[in-house]
Parts: sequence; C-alpha cells; structure tokens
Amino acid sequence: MISKKMTNALNLQMNREFFNARLYLSMAAYFESINMPGAAGWMMAQAQEETGHAMRLYAHLRERGARILLTAIDAPPTKWASPLAAFEAAYEHECKVSREFDEHMALAQSEKDYATTIFLQWFVTEQVEEEASADEIVQRIKMIGDHKGSLFMLDRALGERKADD
Repeated sequence: MISKKMTNALNLQMNREFFNARLYLSMAAYFESINMPGAAGWMMAQAQEETGHAMRLYAHLRERGARILLTAIDAPPTKWASPLAAFEAAYEHECKVSREFDEHMALAQSEKDYATTIFLQWFVTEQVEEEASADEIVQRIKMIGDHKGSLFMLDRALGERKADD
C-alpha cells in the first residue's frame, strides 16, 4: 500500500501536471496571436503530453489503491514579451518540474516505496528530454536574433512536431 505522504505528493504532482497542460495551451494561444502557428502547434503537442503525464500519475495512484484528489487549477500566464521569453519560460518551468520529480523520487526512496520509485524513474528520464528540448529552442531563437526570415523557418520546423514526439 502507498503511504499517505506519497499519495499526497503524487496527487499534488498530478494537479501540477494539469496546470502544466494549461500553461502550454496558454503559450499555444500566445503563439497563435503573433502568427507563429508552428510554435503554437509545438506548444499544443506539449499541452497534450502534460495531460498524459497527469493521467499516468492518476493511473498509478488508482493502481496503488490511493484516493485521487483533483484540486482547483490556477490560471496560467497569458502574455510573454517575445517568442524567446515564452520559450525561456517553458525551459525554466521544465527545470522546476524536474526538481519536483526529484523530490518525489527522494520521498519514494526514503519510504522504501520501490513500486513508486520505479514508476517515477520514467518521469525523471522524461524531464531530461523536456529540458533539453526547450533549451534547444531557446538557443536557436537566441542564435536567430532579429532575423525574421530565420524565425519564420524555425516556426515551420517547430510545426512538424506531433503530439507523440
């Protein structure tokens, strides 16, 4: 059986993942508003991925016989100063999420909850990819600078991402 402390931590993270999905959906709307459909599509795929993360946590809690608690979700930001600022915010947010999963992993290990430790390993690995992906885009936008044509090309490339990527 999963402990109350671990249950609370995973319920909290599940609700955070639902917030994360809304954050990326808000970023998608921002990119639509500045005529960057590729970046909007990338963010939409990210939103779908975050919902999937929440549902993984939901399933694990259910399988372990834990009570699932859905809480209110705060409204995400809706404006960013630039495409770079939006992707920097995404990168910083992914770093924060990585720290959250590291804390959950430490708790699972301290409680000798090996099932949850194994379960959380997927998220720890996933976060390495999430950070790298967002940082790569940040670095590309920085390299592009004020070159609108290059930003247009990057937007087209970002639009090639599918929800499973």
